Amino acid sequence: MSPLECDVLIIGGGIAGLSLASALAPFAGVVLVEAESSLGYHTSSRSARQLIPSYGPGPVVDLTRRTLDLLAGVQSSTGLPLTVPRSFLLVGSEADVAAKANASMRGVSHAEALALCPQLRPASFEAAAIDTDCVGTDTDLLLEYHRRSAGDDGVIILTGAPVTSARYDGGGWSVRAGYRAIRAGVVVDAAGAWADGVAELCGVAPQGLVPLRRTAAIVAAENAPRVGTPMVAAADDSFYYRPDADGVLISPSEAEPAEPGDAQPRPGDVERLVAYLDRVTTLGITSIRRSWTGLRTQRDSGLPVVGFDPAHPAFFWLAGQGGYGFQTSSGIAELAAVLLTGADPEDLGADPGRVAAAAAALRPA
Repeated sequence: MSPLECDVLIIGGGIAGLSLASALAPFAGVVLVEAESSLGYHTSSRSARQLIPSYGPGPVVDLTRRTLDLLAGVQSSTGLPLTVPRSFLLVGSEADVAAKANASMRGVSHAEALALCPQLRPASFEAAAIDTDCVGTDTDLLLEYHRRSAGDDGVIILTGAPVTSARYDGGGWSVRAGYRAIRAGVVVDAAGAWADGVAELCGVAPQGLVPLRRTAAIVAAENAPRVGTPMVAAADDSFYYRPDADGVLISPSEAEPAEPGDAQPRPGDVERLVAYLDRVTTLGITSIRRSWTGLRTQRDSGLPVVGFDPAHPAFFWLAGQGGYGFQTSSGIAELAAVLLTGADPEDLGADPGRVAAAAAALRPA
């Protein structure tokens, strides 16, 4: 079988790889490979499904707002219900809320916070701030939109195709993914928790990316918040919860280093969170319906790494999104498409100033 040939090979079939594939497909020949048998299996299928413009450092906030604008355009043109309004309420001590709240958040009184989220016990927090520009997102629908959009524009997607070898000969890459040989001009590393490992396989120095555990669960509760009410998060990162169609989504908000892999909840993690939530809320959790753990991968700066490797001009990083993967996905895909094609940003509908600022902030070390 002759090798597949493409301009760009994307390694990784999560939200980062798929959103780039759909953005890049009109301008280049693209092949995307995913090691698992299905797309979005790891972190992308284990998201809190909340896009929070006030969450993260400045470059992330800018990319989140751009993503929201782009998703609004897709939703308007396709009619797909990709997002729904859902505010974000931050609660905690005066000091913690002041330290964590972004400038775009609005402080609310203790009484207003309780009116918005009556499941909070009054003594459990001193201060609160709200972001009303947040949205919930249907992550499965968004992944499927990007998959279909990419496929319609000619992207070849291979699942069950782990990359086992990659060699650059000066004129391009020869890659083995599953049973297929692929010849590509540029390799894009969108492999999430495995991104540093993929880089090393390609002979590229790693970026020091660290996968971090984040556990969540869907629980049944006697006093569940109504759908449409805010997501609630503790400013000290001890928990968050939000309404869900199947009950209440809860998380201990942990960020513990882990090895790349199919992360799973540890015995007692969710049960300890349930006990804690019983002390600080009146949710009245009665059972744990299902639980999962994802890996949020980031570098020390907390910023994603996007751009050509400084020592290897045919290797492009698209990794380290941490907990911002979905909320920055379209903005980062737009940025990456501009950098990969070398096009004038305006030709791709992007603002040159915004692209330049993001490229400088996210460039590989």
